[in-house]
Amino acid sequence: MQIEPKIEALLKMPLVELVSRADRARQKGVGTKLDLCSIVNAKSGRCGEDCKFCAQSLRHSANIPVYPLKKTEEILEAARRGQDIGAERFGIVTSGNTLSRDELQKIANTVSEIRDRVKIDICASLGKVAEKDLRLLKEAGLSRYHHNIETSPGYFPRIVTTHVFPDRLDTIKAAQKVGLQVCSGGIIGMGEDWEDRIAMAQTLKELDIDSIPINILVPIGGTPLENVRRITCADAIRTIAIFRMLLPDKVIKLAAGRESLLRDFQGMAFMAGANGMLIGGYLTIKGRDMVEDGQLIAEIKGMWQS
Repeated sequence: MQIEPKIEALLKMPLVELVSRADRARQKGVGTKLDLCSIVNAKSGRCGEDCKFCAQSLRHSANIPVYPLKKTEEILEAARRGQDIGAERFGIVTSGNTLSRDELQKIANTVSEIRDRVKIDICASLGKVAEKDLRLLKEAGLSRYHHNIETSPGYFPRIVTTHVFPDRLDTIKAAQKVGLQVCSGGIIGMGEDWEDRIAMAQTLKELDIDSIPINILVPIGGTPLENVRRITCADAIRTIAIFRMLLPDKVIKLAAGRESLLRDFQGMAFMAGANGMLIGGYLTIKGRDMVEDGQLIAEIKGMWQS
């Protein structure tokens, strides 16, 4: 891929200047609304796919909890916890590329229960789902479907071989067709280059994605990427800023890896264009203490309003 001159200039621009430009783009594009969400790992492990970053693949040897689809009351309680810690959105996430018809119906019933009993917007990340099942979920009360593209179209085959990139696009387009918002992003730090990161951002722009989570790879023992060299904090900040410049009016959300890589520089990521984050923990790794995240949230809002 040939990088356009204006994007090449962003790669070469001093980071402080780029952060300043991205902050102005964030102010103009999305204002000071901070998008907070939480998730529940509703079904864990035994996934038949071979995604190199994922601890839940049965092809890898990561030591994680393995369990079938949780009961409605367990997921409902997780939604209540999400509301209690300040999340405005709650995501139901399951392992595996596809779910059975029975599992999808159970999740639809659970979505309906949450809609009636908890004041929180409901999202789901259930792998590849057919249009008719996405419509079922929407009718039950689902507002947004999450389905990451993971990386660029060109780098995808080096990360996943058990399905192809167009499969991801089919599910995203089906969700959009039935009227669901879509959350889709990916992971940086998997060995990809800048061209891949830019191609990922441009693909998300072409798809008109509503919310874009940026994960920073956390190498997990027992996965093929456990020994990958970690990217620098500066590269992560530059990536966030470039995503904001290319996607000025979208939610750009920090997810896994923000704590371990950015550490004390998380605030800078929100000056560089991020305007959302996942709170309360991830799928197979623990998140940051909510007291600390509460302080970070207050600091972000203070920075934006000063």
